[in-house]
Amino acid sequence: MKITKAESFILHVPITPPITDAINVATHWGVTGVRIETDEGITGYGYTGTCAKGDEMIADTIDRYYAPVLIGKDPFMVKQLWEEMRFGPMHWIGRAGVTHMALAAVDIALWDIMSKAAEKPLWQYLGGHKPEGIKAYNTNGGWLNWSKERLIEDMSAILDQGFTAVKMKVGKPNPREDYERVEAVRRAIGDHTGLMIDVNQQWNITTAMTWGKKLEQFDLIWLEEPLNPDDIANHKKLADELNVPIALGEHVYNKYAFRDYIAQGAVEYVQVDVTRVGGVTEWLQVAGLAAAYDLPVCPHVGDMGQIHQHLVAATPGAVMLEYIPWIRHIFEEPATVKDGFYVLPQQPGASTTIIPQYFEQYRVR
Repeated sequence: MKITKAESFILHVPITPPITDAINVATHWGVTGVRIETDEGITGYGYTGTCAKGDEMIADTIDRYYAPVLIGKDPFMVKQLWEEMRFGPMHWIGRAGVTHMALAAVDIALWDIMSKAAEKPLWQYLGGHKPEGIKAYNTNGGWLNWSKERLIEDMSAILDQGFTAVKMKVGKPNPREDYERVEAVRRAIGDHTGLMIDVNQQWNITTAMTWGKKLEQFDLIWLEEPLNPDDIANHKKLADELNVPIALGEHVYNKYAFRDYIAQGAVEYVQVDVTRVGGVTEWLQVAGLAAAYDLPVCPHVGDMGQIHQHLVAATPGAVMLEYIPWIRHIFEEPATVKDGFYVLPQQPGASTTIIPQYFEQYRVR
């Protein structure tokens, strides 16, 4: 099998209603990636996720620097291709951010091709571990722009759908308001529902130490991205001092950074995101690293779960997966949760094939 064509695409899928966390205001979700064709008629799709900003830089990196590497190559040589792209011209100017998100999209498309050729869903192609499904937690009711009343209403509705764990955003200018919102949600959902909070990097170490201690009483599963993601030393300090486990990985872009976080004891839930590290190839390496330290993997879902459902289903140490349903309708086999569990995909591939109607409807040219 040989690759005959590789072309980037940008889709902007509306989010209704728009949402905010402590960093972003999002009206659309960017699905920016690549479609790779082969001489055997198999087409692979891979993508990364954005807040619909900067997509043109990712697409240009794919077309200008990564696609030429692929033409005429065997997609089953994915690890060799990964190294050739990773250590190619873009290595000089960036080993994270745009360059790695573009690399992730290409790598995902190659794994999509391989599992389609094997006529297996990716989770089986990788070696399955959770045939009964994956426990899901829901983030889509906990946005920072929701009033306290809507926050409680949406969290309660999520529980009625069968979810047993929810995540909410914090990071208000006054942490006392965060405290009051968490207190109200815990009271509304009861003591037996799992609750996580996500700061989106908005605290300094002093704020995190002070308010993290205060929030421990609400029996949180984890405290997510409390600090700047490059600050390993203060994350270690926080992990040492708080009883609430520290979760992060959304803005950690390669295995070496994860190695340093894990080895120093600065992270307790590893949220490696396949669309931020260099795709499936590097995600599997990070998951293996976490396994060596017996740390749980709970990915951040820049892909909205389409690819991660396969990775979690094939990884013994992956214990749960985030659910946000914004883009599921655009895929031939959408990520689906029933009674609080992901229903594992059955079609060959990585569940990244986009319905042509939506590909054209949302495409940015």
